[in-house]
Amino acid sequence: MNTRLAAARAILQVVQEGQSLNRVIPASLTKVAEKDRALFQELVYGVARWYYRLAFCMQQLVDKPLKAKDQDMAMLILVGCYQLAYMRIKPHAAVNETVKAAGAARKNWATKFINGVLRNFQREQEALFKQADESLEARWAHPDWLIEQLQQDWPDHWESILDAGNGRAPMTLRNNQQRQTRAEYLAQLTEAGIESTLLPFTEQGIQLAQPIDAMALPGFAEGRVSVQDGGAQLAAQLLDVQPGMRVLDACAAPGGKTGHILERQPGIAELVALDIDETRLASVKDNLARLGLEARLVAADASDSGSWWDGRLFDRILLDVPCSATGVIRRHPDIKLLRKADDIGALLKRQAAILEAVWPLLASGGSLLYATCSLLAAENVLQVQRFCAAHKDAEEVRLGQEWGVACTIGRQLLPAQHDTADMDGFYYALLRKA
Repeated sequence: MNTRLAAARAILQVVQEGQSLNRVIPASLTKVAEKDRALFQELVYGVARWYYRLAFCMQQLVDKPLKAKDQDMAMLILVGCYQLAYMRIKPHAAVNETVKAAGAARKNWATKFINGVLRNFQREQEALFKQADESLEARWAHPDWLIEQLQQDWPDHWESILDAGNGRAPMTLRNNQQRQTRAEYLAQLTEAGIESTLLPFTEQGIQLAQPIDAMALPGFAEGRVSVQDGGAQLAAQLLDVQPGMRVLDACAAPGGKTGHILERQPGIAELVALDIDETRLASVKDNLARLGLEARLVAADASDSGSWWDGRLFDRILLDVPCSATGVIRRHPDIKLLRKADDIGALLKRQAAILEAVWPLLASGGSLLYATCSLLAAENVLQVQRFCAAHKDAEEVRLGQEWGVACTIGRQLLPAQHDTADMDGFYYALLRKA
């Protein structure tokens, strides 16, 4: 299939059908020539990242919206605009190849139309972007509801948060300390010609100067290293599992934190990796197999402990609850298109239900780490405050780390907050059962 047409149709699946890029891209890649797959992914992720800005410009250039059956051509216009505004493709090539994609869709009427729209965009881009800057949504390329919420929750940081959301996340690794030291693996990367630096605030984090295929990393297939954001690596450090402890990793998929806990503490008595999605739990199994580690995998709803709990208490619980994922938008720009303001209420109920269900499973003196990759106060500090107010046996363990922002309860790591440690947005609150 024509690469640009495949990209337009993939974006349409996100915009119209509400499908995630994680689901759309693997199926779409099979239709694209191998040599064009990098271009395909750049187009899809790029349009998703800048959708609100590009769509605003298109609205100024098109007299009336295209018919429902021709929305693939609307997405194709965005693909063309993205190339002209954000890629180094020569303008005439960007326009010509995008017009060819309309022909490949057997919509010959659209070739002249798209050619005219893209040439007008090319001529008027500066003026269009100035006009876009007058709209919050188009200026920041995020949905209005999210901008307003971030302004309320983070009055001193909302602009930098939105800037980070439009950026590209670095590729970060987690050294497997059971196989070699971090310094030893840094040396192996240097020997392989891969530029890297250690990641501050993390025990085993390594940041690459440029992303590469994970399979090209020394020892990746053998489990000597994993790909994991530095912010996510903080979870196992904060949980601080000791030898002989029984641990629950609720909502465990895809298993990055599960593997890190086991790498960090090989003397663990048992780790139960729980997830409601049996298909996603398979990814936990695959990740652990690559690392040569074992856990007891359970497919069940964490909020329904009666259906899976064996009656034995846990010394540590990692509760990485389902959330809005607003802290990882730069890695998953389709979140801007998929997440709606109305979703937050349901997420808050789900988080509260899981927290209520697993707290009784924690032994006295044990610790529960509440975690999200959200930036919204309602899902984070306010959620934990409500829980602690209702449970007098829940004591906060103050996190005195140097990363992030100290909250009333817990700490919030903002995306790309630290110059020396470029990490995603995470919230952590550590609770001890009295």
